[in-house]
Formats: sequence, C-alpha cells, structure tokens
Amino acid sequence: MLLKPGALTFDDLLAVRAGGATLQLDPAALPAIHAAAAVVQRAAAGDAPVYGVNTGFGKLASTRISERDLATLQVNLIRSHSVGVGEALAPQVVRLMLALKAASLARGASGVRPIVIESLLAVVNAGLVPFVPSQGSVGASGDLAPLSHMTLALLGEGEFLVDGVRRPAAAVLRSAGIAPLALAAKEGLALINGTQVSTALALHALFSFEPVLESALVIGALTVDAARGSDGPFDPRIHLLRGQPGQIDVAKYYRALLAGSAIRLSHLEGDDRVQDPYCLRCQPQVVGACLDQLRHVARVLLIEANAVTDNPLVLADSGEMVSGGNFHAEPVALAADGCALAIAEVGAIAERRIAMLIDAGVSRLPPFLTLDPGLNSGLMIAHVTAASLASENKSLAHPASVDSLPTSANQEDHVSMATFAARRLLPMIANTAHILGIELLAAAQGIDFLRPLRSSPPLEQAHALLRAQCPMIERDRYLAPDIEHATTLVTQGALSRVFRSLPGLPALWTTP
Repeated sequence: MLLKPGALTFDDLLAVRAGGATLQLDPAALPAIHAAAAVVQRAAAGDAPVYGVNTGFGKLASTRISERDLATLQVNLIRSHSVGVGEALAPQVVRLMLALKAASLARGASGVRPIVIESLLAVVNAGLVPFVPSQGSVGASGDLAPLSHMTLALLGEGEFLVDGVRRPAAAVLRSAGIAPLALAAKEGLALINGTQVSTALALHALFSFEPVLESALVIGALTVDAARGSDGPFDPRIHLLRGQPGQIDVAKYYRALLAGSAIRLSHLEGDDRVQDPYCLRCQPQVVGACLDQLRHVARVLLIEANAVTDNPLVLADSGEMVSGGNFHAEPVALAADGCALAIAEVGAIAERRIAMLIDAGVSRLPPFLTLDPGLNSGLMIAHVTAASLASENKSLAHPASVDSLPTSANQEDHVSMATFAARRLLPMIANTAHILGIELLAAAQGIDFLRPLRSSPPLEQAHALLRAQCPMIERDRYLAPDIEHATTLVTQGALSRVFRSLPGLPALWTTP
C-alpha cells in the first residue's frame, strides 16, 4: 500500500488497523522531507536558540544545549517521557499510531530524515507491535508518554509485544532484521509531539461502532414489528420537512428493513392504538441525530489522520522553524466526546425498547416475554442488566474535554484530555452492544409470539441468525450464554451484513 502523506483514506486506515498491510512511502514525498531536514540541520549547527533543536523542553525551553549533546538530548527526551502506566494499547491501535506518525512526518514539515519514517514503516511491515501503556497522556503537548514508549521500542530500548508477552526491543528488532533507530536533532521531539495516539484510539472506536450501529438499526426495526408498531413515523415526507440528513437516512433504513412485513399488514386496520411510544416512533430523530454526530466525528478524524501535529514546525520554503500548538488535541477530544454521546444514546433508546417489550400494558405481549409469568421471570432481569449498562454509559459519556489540568509547571496550562476521551469509547461500545444483544433476544421472542405471521425478509434473516444459536425461551433457563451469543451477532458483523445487503441505501460513514 502506497502511503501518500496528506491523502490517507478510511480504506487505508482500515487496512492498517487490520494488520498485514505492507506500507511504502510515496517517493513524491521525499523532496519535502529532505528540504525540511536540511532546515533543522542548519539550525542545529547555528548559534540561535531553536526550541526542541538546541534547547530543553517545556518549562526548560530557555536552557541552551551544546551541539555535542544534541543527539543525547533527543534520546533523553524519549527515556524521560516513557512514563505510561496501565494495560497495553491494542495492536490495532498501535498499528494505526505507527502509520499515522509516519504519514504526519512524511508531510515534510517536521524536519526528520527519511530514515525515521522508514523505521516506523519497517516496524509496521514486520508485524511488530511496540508495548505502549494506555494511560498517561493529557492530549497536549501531544500524546507524549505513549508516543515515547512507541519510540523507545524503535530505539531498541523499549519493549515489543510478542504473542501478548512483553519482550526486550533490541532482541525483537534484531530477529526482524531491523536496525535500531539513532536520533538526530529534533527527531525525538517530532516523534512524540502529536495527536496520533488519541486519533488512533478514536478511529479504532469509530470503526468498531459502525457494525454495532448497523445492528442497532436492524434490531430496532425488529422491535417495531415485535411490538406491532406503525411504520407511519418513517414516512419520508415527515423527515424531509425537518431536513436533518441523518434523520432522513435512518427513516429510509427503517422503511427498507420493514418492507414486506406480514406482521405490519396484520394490524393496519382495527388497531385501537393512536401512537407508538417514543422509543419506536422517534428512532429516526434520535438515531439520526447520532448518525449526524458520528459523520461529523468521521470527518474530523480523517482530517486529523492526515495532519501535521508536532512542534515546532518547519516551513522549508522560507527556511523558518515556527512554534505553534498543533499538538493540542482539542479537535479529537471534542469529536470523541461527541462519539461518546452518540454511543450512549443508541444504547439508551435500545434499553427503552426492551422495557417497552417486556411491559405487557404497552407491548401487548405476555409479561416479561414468558409463556408462564410468575413461575418464570422471562427477560425481567435481562432488562435490569441492560438498564445497568445504559446507566454506566451515562457516566462514561461525561465530556472529558472540559476537564483540563495544567501540567509542566503551568507552561502547558490547558490540555485536551483527548486520549482518555477516545480510550473510554470501547468500553461504552461494549456496553451498548450488550444492550442490543438483550434487545435482540427480546424482539425475537416477541416475533415468536406472533407466529405464524412473518416479518420482512431481512428481519426474518436476523431472527433466524439468532435462533440458529438461541432457541425460543419457553421457560426460564441460564440466559447469560444467550446474551453473549446475541451480542456476538451485534459485534462480529452478522447483523451488519443483513443491513448492508439492503440495496440502494446510503452508507453510514466509512463503508464505500
């Protein structure tokens, strides 16, 4: 795969995340890289103080470093900043980090030599995963601690994860035939100044949530039929009058999913209900707003994936090095916070649909979806689990970006907290996926009570996928395995494939 700096696509990022992609730097990037490196080399040989080249860092920026110590300065920077704690970042995230850092440096505004970018790509191409602790970044001056751990491995001083076990970097590099990287002026700073960790975490979460949201649309439509809800709220004229793009698309998704349902035809006449509960009829408004938010997140993250976010930046055309603040990850933090809200809301409305299905007074299905209520509790406590997960997501959805803590003796006095903002998304996705798994069990149970009537072809396909692993709940049984089976259908793409098989529908955000 040709790495074109500034032109990464979602397809490129998905390929890197999955592993196995071989990356090659676009030769067209080399002139800009060489020109910027020459600017740094001239600054290193000159007398004027230049931040990050011949000075200390952060609050120590006024301390001048002698020319003979410039290489040591860069190595010491990496060693002293490798202070992360916690569990290792997932390999998918680390692969994205490496590729994003290489792409950023290859824009020719960071002043590193080509060997630095080649080292990053060599590690990716060899399938190596540096050990990077997940905690310790505040999202400005870049993701310093995690990127330092990544860089320390490239230097042969850190560690790699090999089959999940931490191994000394020098031995792993030697086995792969990769020489340890030796840093020149500014190169350590360029490697660790940047938003690549928070961006990689947010991208990984965004990619992980897409099949979950597609599953949520399928399951939400199945619940509409199980509750014998109306498809009137999905009338396109309603949504065109409001004009919100996500709402319009979600209504279109629901119309396609419900088309051809004999269950819907069975209650077009003689149904004394005037309106469905909000959890059914307001799905386009709620999930559509989430979709609009996620599409915005996707745009922000793709821009950030292609950005130059270290400091100082090299403007080779003028021969200048200019200090700025592109390392501040506020765009990623706000995008991740928006993503968190969308994830939480998709789970919250799904929990309400479960509550509606088990309430005989609303759904007109047997209480708690069991044939013999009283002797059997049915899905009563499965709903309690869904409620606990929805509540947990409410706490996790609190915006991280508003919680700035000054660091570096108040030199870095406002930070983004983007790394945590992005890191907390995967647990939220897992919670929402489990809520949807429980809703799938409930909706399928409701459909079974309406037999011999059948739902639409795509929804019957979804029902069959569940019933292949989880039979109808005729009496109380050990339900935790059923929840896990149903959740696997949500997270592993089976229901997503049902959604994507529908012809002529607009994609969510990353699919071609």
